[in-house]
Amino acid sequence: MENGKARAWKKIGLFYGLTMLFSGIFDGFVLHAGKMDAGNLLYVTGSMWSPALAAFATKRIFGERIRDLPWKWGPIRYPWLGYLIPIAYALPVYLVVWVGGLGGFADAEFIKQTAAQFGWSNFPPALTLTLFILLTATLGLVGKTSRALGEEIGWRGFLVPELAKVVSFPAIGIISGLMWAVYHYPVLLFADYNAGTPPWYGLSCFTIMVVADSFILAWLTLRSGSLWPAAIFHGSHNLFIQSIFTPLTRQTGPTKYIIDEFGIGLVITVTIAAIVVWRHPRSWTPATSP
Repeated sequence: MENGKARAWKKIGLFYGLTMLFSGIFDGFVLHAGKMDAGNLLYVTGSMWSPALAAFATKRIFGERIRDLPWKWGPIRYPWLGYLIPIAYALPVYLVVWVGGLGGFADAEFIKQTAAQFGWSNFPPALTLTLFILLTATLGLVGKTSRALGEEIGWRGFLVPELAKVVSFPAIGIISGLMWAVYHYPVLLFADYNAGTPPWYGLSCFTIMVVADSFILAWLTLRSGSLWPAAIFHGSHNLFIQSIFTPLTRQTGPTKYIIDEFGIGLVITVTIAAIVVWRHPRSWTPATSP
């Protein structure tokens, strides 16, 4: 009879190989286009759903049921934490940039463009900004989470529980984080998925941030017994950083080295959050109360 740990590692290896194969097809289209704008959203969606497809295929190949993935919702506090934690670690970075003069807050040109885009040209600037933030932070979560779900079915729904069978919690965070980071490297290095920093700098900051985030995501998944808090977390992270905080920030020189997923700011705050999770005495003990 096959050893349980050996079987888990085989599943992990197959899953990752299929993920890189599937995502490589869509990444190839992105690299051919040279950019990741709205016109290439279908390519991005395909790449982000590749881990899910790989998880489904791996389950089938090993004779396991797809419905055995952690589909249940779990205790309600974990989806809420998934939404709020990215705000908690991202907002301080941007506040320091805006208040400290390391970057500017939304200027008149941004407000004008936003008002024109939404049909709010007659609205006062303060109302335009308020509506932009409120609508993006709520309705915008639907689209972001629908794409992030594809990744999280694979990374947290499949990979994290498999890793939990064979390694300790810190190793889960490191291994899953490095696998997740490398999956992004083709578009990070060869397309425009960066904030304009030198490749070595953006790659380093992104990798550390992603590994740190993986501790939090593993904790959410293992504590809740559900992949949904991770999907909401991933959607919230992308939403607030890519669609709210960074667009609200005006570049003034050093800004790009601090903000976004390729600056040092999130490296610091997400690492602090990861350390808190790492030191939690019940980090990967499943929750039993709602």
